[in-house]
Amino acid sequence: MSLLQTIHLEHLPTTPIHIALYRNVTNASFLQQQLLTGNTDFEYAFIDASVIVSRIHVLSAAYRAINALHSHRLRSRNVHSEIVFSLSPNNNIAESFRRFGVTAATTNLLVVKVGGDGEEVRRHLEGAVEGEGVGFEEEVLAGMVDVGRVRKIYKLNGSRGGAKKGVANRVGNEGEEIRELEVSVLGAMALRGASN
Repeated sequence: MSLLQTIHLEHLPTTPIHIALYRNVTNASFLQQQLLTGNTDFEYAFIDASVIVSRIHVLSAAYRAINALHSHRLRSRNVHSEIVFSLSPNNNIAESFRRFGVTAATTNLLVVKVGGDGEEVRRHLEGAVEGEGVGFEEEVLAGMVDVGRVRKIYKLNGSRGGAKKGVANRVGNEGEEIRELEVSVLGAMALRGASN
């Protein structure tokens, strides 16, 4: 079951963003193959949720991609691939898909669809994604994030210690660590944008 959320960003009120989050996904390789073959029925941003630190992290990437679409400055194939690319701290498109996109090993999946009818998107995802739909909420994302992997991708040294996959340092203040990580990640994304 898909717990699809439709979000309207303040600066893009006429462009709906549909987002669904899944755990225990069993058909990630199938979904990846649909993207690789260019199946237009699967025009979504399929993102490995273990590298997403917060809602604002993915919404920032979506905003950047939609803005690139509207200004005719896409650097990738479509707005959905641009969302995945926008998460990256560097300008290597292929590397951004390896780090942020769905792979055969993905078990926690974040799906983003720009535009379209929310009910149609929900129905399609219910038939396409084999996994448990969960709410697109901060607490759920915090339980999925691999802090060490995020720090490595964004080259953020100085881990607060002890952070493991799905555990954002329970010894210290978990929320504080995630907020600090979010600020660093958003800064890295913004710096990449400033250098384009």
